[in-house]
Amino acid sequence: MNPLRLGIVGLGAVAQAVHLPLLAKRPDLFTIASICDLSPEVTEVLGSRVGVPRSRRFHVLDEMLDHGGLDALMVLARGSHTAQVLAGFERRLPVFCEKPLAYTTAEVDRIIAAEPHLGVPAILLGYMKQYDPAVIEAARILADVDDIRSIEASVLHPTGASQLALARVVGPSAPVANPAGAAEDAELWRAAVGEADEGTWRAYRGALVSSLAHDLSIMRSFGAPPATIEYVDIWRQSSRHAVRDVGRDRKSFGEHPPSISAVGTLAGGGRFSLAWHYLPDFPAYRETVRVVHGAGTVELVFPSPYLLHAPTELTVTTLDGDAERRVVRRSTTEAFETQLEAFHAMVREGTPPRSGLAAGRADVLDCQRILAAFAGRTGAVVGGEVGKLVGELVR
Repeated sequence: MNPLRLGIVGLGAVAQAVHLPLLAKRPDLFTIASICDLSPEVTEVLGSRVGVPRSRRFHVLDEMLDHGGLDALMVLARGSHTAQVLAGFERRLPVFCEKPLAYTTAEVDRIIAAEPHLGVPAILLGYMKQYDPAVIEAARILADVDDIRSIEASVLHPTGASQLALARVVGPSAPVANPAGAAEDAELWRAAVGEADEGTWRAYRGALVSSLAHDLSIMRSFGAPPATIEYVDIWRQSSRHAVRDVGRDRKSFGEHPPSISAVGTLAGGGRFSLAWHYLPDFPAYRETVRVVHGAGTVELVFPSPYLLHAPTELTVTTLDGDAERRVVRRSTTEAFETQLEAFHAMVREGTPPRSGLAAGRADVLDCQRILAAFAGRTGAVVGGEVGKLVGELVR
C-alpha cells in the first residue's frame, strides 16, 4: 500500500491515547509527516516520541500546511474544527476530523460550500463506533428488521482523567494562552445558544455534540435516526464528594456537564430514549445501546474508548422454538484502527466514509433540537440557532 503522509493538528488526550499509538502500528498505511500543537512543550515531547524532525514540528496550523509535503490532514484539536477543516480544504487536502465537527449548522454549511473536488470524498468524521465490528454486525442484523419498537442509549461518563490515567498523557506544565481560541469559543457560544448561561452551553458542547453525537451516529447506522424530539430534561445532581469538595473550592462546583435525558419518535413509528450522565465518582465508563424489535433484541455494551482493543459486547436474543436463543459476540478488532483503515481507503481508493458532512450536519441539528425541546418546555433562555428552533416549536 501507499502510505499517506499525515499532518496532525492537536496533540492532546485522544491523539496521545489512541491515534498516535495506532498510527505507529500502521507504517503500511501512514507516515506522520508533520505535527502541530499550541504547546511548544507538548510538541517537542511528542515530536521526539514519534520521530518527527524538528523542522516539521509547528505551533501554527497555516505554517504546517504551507510547509507542504502532506497527503492528508488529521484534525484532533479541541473544540469546533471548522477553521482547521477549512484550512485543509483550502490546500486541497482530504481531512480526518474528530468530533465535534462544529457547534452550529452555519459552520457546517461553510465547510460544505468549501469542500474541494478531489475525485474522492474530502472528509471522514471520527465516529469510530460506526467502525466497531459489533456495531457493523448489529446494523447488518437490523437491516432485515422492519419493526424497531425502541432504541435505548445510556452513557455513564466518569472523569476524563480516570479514563486516561493508563495512557500517561503529556500536557503543558503551564496553561497555554490562546486568546484567539477563547474569542472563537465565545463567538460560537453566542451563535449556537445565544445568551444562554454556561451550564446550558456546557450541556450542549460537552454532552451533546461531543458525546451523545456518537449515539446519534449509531442510530443512523441502524437506519433509525430521530424523527421527533418529544421530551427532554437537563438537570444537575451533586454527589457527596462534590458537595464535600465545594467547601474547599467553590469554583470547582458545577463545572462538569449536567445529566441529559431525551425521548422521541423514530421514522418507522418506534421510540427512542437517550440518557447521558457525567459521574465524577463512577468506577468505569459504560455505554449501552439496546434495540427492541418484534422478534427479539440487539444490545451493545461499549467499554471506555481509550481501552484499545477492549471488545464491545454484542448480545442478540431471538426465539428458538419455545426457548430464548442468546448469542454473544466479542471482537478485539480496534474500531479506531478500522476507522484509520477506512480513511486510507477513502483517500487512496475513493471509498465513501460512513459519516461525511451531511451526516455531521444532521447530528449537529439533532443536538440542537434536543436542547430546543428542553428550552421550549422549561422556558430556559437560549438564542442563536437553538433559539430559532425553539421559535419554530412554539409556532
